[in-house]
Amino acid sequence: MKIHEYQAKELFRQYDIPVPEGGTATNVEAAQQVASSLGQFPVVVKAQIHAGGRGLGGGVKLASSMDEVKVLASEIIGMNLVTHQTGPEGQQVKTVLVEQGLNIAKELYLSLVADRATGKIVIMASEAGGMNIEEVAEKTPEKIIKTYINPLGTIQPYHCREICFGLNLEKELLKPAFALLSNLYRLFIDYDCSLLEINPLIITAEKAIIALDAKINFDSNALFRHKALLEYRDLDEEDPLEVEASKYNLNYINLSGNIGNMVNGAGLAMATMDIIKQAGAEPANFLDVGGGADAEMVENGFRLILSDPNVKGILINIFGGILRCDVLAQGVVQAAKKVDLKVPVVVRMEGTNVDEGRRILAESGLNLITAIDLADAAAKIAEIARS
Repeated sequence: MKIHEYQAKELFRQYDIPVPEGGTATNVEAAQQVASSLGQFPVVVKAQIHAGGRGLGGGVKLASSMDEVKVLASEIIGMNLVTHQTGPEGQQVKTVLVEQGLNIAKELYLSLVADRATGKIVIMASEAGGMNIEEVAEKTPEKIIKTYINPLGTIQPYHCREICFGLNLEKELLKPAFALLSNLYRLFIDYDCSLLEINPLIITAEKAIIALDAKINFDSNALFRHKALLEYRDLDEEDPLEVEASKYNLNYINLSGNIGNMVNGAGLAMATMDIIKQAGAEPANFLDVGGGADAEMVENGFRLILSDPNVKGILINIFGGILRCDVLAQGVVQAAKKVDLKVPVVVRMEGTNVDEGRRILAESGLNLITAIDLADAAAKIAEIARS
């Protein structure tokens, strides 16, 4: 689950992580009130959406007077902000964060992320703050410092020293930097974060270290332990189909292709999307109904796929273990009968009760195409794609 910058900074304050003073606004008048309460200029007006690259897209601007706050807030609130993370469709800005402007002497990059390859938490830092870290990693990887921490332990002073010395911090900044890193790590662990990023982390002319930006992603599978975080969820920032899928405990990600797919297992889902690509089509979604799905979950998943107007065909690829093939078939038939099925559906299944499942599909009287194996399914999807 993603949250907004201002929400991440609320958590930062709870963990004594320095951030600029500021407040949010959803209209021009409120933005001016926040600017007035700060008692100084310049101030920064920042669009709040779940995407990076806001500055390059025109969503972060500096105001030197109250008149400029009025102009900039009116431009940003309601705008359709397009960044490299939103895609060409962009995202509408409904809230801005108005913050005090700071006297920046240096910009740094800092992040904590769960590294699945090592099973550890990695702290990444760079003196190339304020830049696209992916570009830095590609062109100048030597500028990125990494230190790995066993999540069963805790952050140690030598971890902090590796980061601080790698960033060439002055001696007087070491103590606040150690405190910052320790508090960030504690926040990361306490809330089951999958990503915590500050870009830029700044050093001011007054020798203070402050998180000028804040980005936090949480492991959605751990939210049952942090029910208070659900108040931070902004459904307007999420795909409507993905929001609908979450109501039924379905793992669904909307994509831009034309062939919908339903599978039981994340690995099988990735392989199925590869099959669709190899067939000359594009996957319209990732949908994993899970190994323990029942007919109702299959029906809900089927309805989700068909609610996407871009879908021209569907591939259902199921290995019947816990989810029996006859249960899958019943769910597909139930869903197909409840909607106006106008697209061809290819069903490939193997496993428990596969013969009974195929019988249910064959006797349904619906436009359901049974595939014998993956190669057969790929050929039938290719035919749909060509037509």
